Amino acid sequence: MDVLREVAVRVATRAAEHVRRRRPEVFGGEPIEGDGAVQSKSTPTDPVTIVDTETESVLRELLARLRPQDAVLGEEEGSENDSLDGVRWVLDPIDGTVNFMYGIPAYAVSVAVQIDGVSVAGAVVDVARELVYSAALGRGATVERADGTQEQLHCSGVTDVSMTLLATGFGYGSGRRAVQGAIISELLPQVRDIRRIGSAALDLCMVASGVVDAHFEHGLSPWDWAAGGLIAAEAGATVRLPAADSTSAQGAVTLAAAPGVSNAFLAVLRSAGALDPIPG
Repeated sequence: MDVLREVAVRVATRAAEHVRRRRPEVFGGEPIEGDGAVQSKSTPTDPVTIVDTETESVLRELLARLRPQDAVLGEEEGSENDSLDGVRWVLDPIDGTVNFMYGIPAYAVSVAVQIDGVSVAGAVVDVARELVYSAALGRGATVERADGTQEQLHCSGVTDVSMTLLATGFGYGSGRRAVQGAIISELLPQVRDIRRIGSAALDLCMVASGVVDAHFEHGLSPWDWAAGGLIAAEAGATVRLPAADSTSAQGAVTLAAAPGVSNAFLAVLRSAGALDPIPG
């Protein structure tokens, strides 16, 4: 597991360097749409940039040299010899693409490796802040800063759900967003406050580091949670993930919560109907 973790950190860090260098070259501080730098995917508000596709190529090329025998699933290029039986790398070249476009410093490169559909190692690089979160199954989770210092990750010690700082995100389709908005209206009076950062991978790492106390979101794809979910779990969070072969359209919920509020938080989500899928 330690070797796989080292590979995840190595390729994610290299890809993050590419993202960091390319943003000012492509956008020059402003989001550019309609000139080929940005295209739409599932809806007009669901963008993919040229840097997303370039970065996935960087990740795939590195893995082809380091782990040529393994399958790969990436957000932009799909699967390559993909199978849930055996070893599979799950890649998100830029999680938080809208933030990346607009220059909001909350976007990440996420790399995980799964065996038989279970994440066993992974890394999430906060590109703007130069933080490298990583974990291996049964080995705990850490964050490494730009100066080389490293810290073990632990969830917050919050024990009162009413004091829970909650991170969440929303889908791109208007139908799903309408349901999510209704759920938020139920949850907001019951928690301390809600944050919408714009990157599920970073949300999960913030649960791991105790920056927020819980995260939930519907309709994430495996590349959104494969690394961050493991990092949160290894930091002590109670984590609930979709199936390894799930799709965003199925709308299953992903959640992570500090252990002191996990049972109460699950009860609050259940009462708001937030544990049910929101297809879309």
